[in-house]
Amino acid sequence: MYGEDATQVHALSRIELSVDSGSLVAVMGASGSGKSTLLTIAGSLEDPTSGEVCVGGQSLSFLSRNGKARLRRQSIGYVFQDYNLLAGLSALENVSLPLELDGISARKARVAAMESLEAFALRDRASHYPDQLSGGERQRVAIARAVVGGRQLLLADEPSGALDSTNAEAVMRLILAACHRGMAAIVVTHDAQLASWADRVVFLRDGRIVDQTLPIESADAFLADLPKS
Repeated sequence: MYGEDATQVHALSRIELSVDSGSLVAVMGASGSGKSTLLTIAGSLEDPTSGEVCVGGQSLSFLSRNGKARLRRQSIGYVFQDYNLLAGLSALENVSLPLELDGISARKARVAAMESLEAFALRDRASHYPDQLSGGERQRVAIARAVVGGRQLLLADEPSGALDSTNAEAVMRLILAACHRGMAAIVVTHDAQLASWADRVVFLRDGRIVDQTLPIESADAFLADLPKS
């Protein structure tokens, strides 16, 4: 909830959503429906005004600010449409940085980071900087960073929005592969075709879940009924 009195806005209302380990949930809806807010709350970047959020069986309401920061470093990986890679760091350094911030030695962090890059066929691009990589390669580096260190939850906000269809499908395959290794994933997307990769599709409208069981074949029709942003 944002604002006070007459300016109050309920970004999310009565949301009940659980994501099991190894499963991929896609979230769809018009702009302003609460999709991004759902991710920021699930990732402990924002506190709900009521209700409870649990990650890996741990309630976030009992964690201090430092505790939430530690949880994000150790258990939650983020993937964004604009990659969010640090321009002054190589691909290897971008992936190893979260581990080093968590106190892992630089040597061990880089070994783990290289293994993660190798899993996404990026070993030969490890020393390259973001501006030396294609859009698809940058997003693969971002996913490698999000899953390094055995995190439990992957949150992706329009991870394929800036990519062509071929690279977009490749990104979804990588996220699905991370789920097959045991991660839980929530992916916000406007693309019904990409959402069809998910185990479940959740539709939001005005901050509420309006459907979780709609066949994905009907997703295009559902989105066509939503107001244009």
